[in-house]
Amino acid sequence: MSEENVEAFKRGMEAFNRRDLDAFLAFMDPEVQFVVRLMELEGRPYLRGHDGVREWWRGMFAVFPDFEIEVLEARDLGDSVIAAVRMHGHGGDSGVPFNEVVWQAAKARDGKATWWQTFQSEAEALEALEAAGLSE
Repeated sequence: MSEENVEAFKRGMEAFNRRDLDAFLAFMDPEVQFVVRLMELEGRPYLRGHDGVREWWRGMFAVFPDFEIEVLEARDLGDSVIAAVRMHGHGGDSGVPFNEVVWQAAKARDGKATWWQTFQSEAEALEALEAAGLSE
């Protein structure tokens, strides 16, 4: 991803926080492969495409209505970006708060994310990019 795409990533996170699904999807390739930690915990490998992102979006905000993402750091790695983000909010039914820092990695083509995954650590994110031939 170019530096311009790092800015697009940040705009995507801003759209997420505004609950602007159309603007969020504008950051995603129509065939994006999307993996978030909660899906992994459920045993689901990934979602694909805008329909998959919409499915995730509905489920996420149904469970965590005030979920927000703060971009702490985002780095350009050529055609990829890696970012440290703080996720925070409360469980909708329980009210239990969460606040954690995770790493997201994304690969882009033509200014759109084609692959996006969340990791526990920077090392895991970089390792996944390298294994997939997506890093610097």
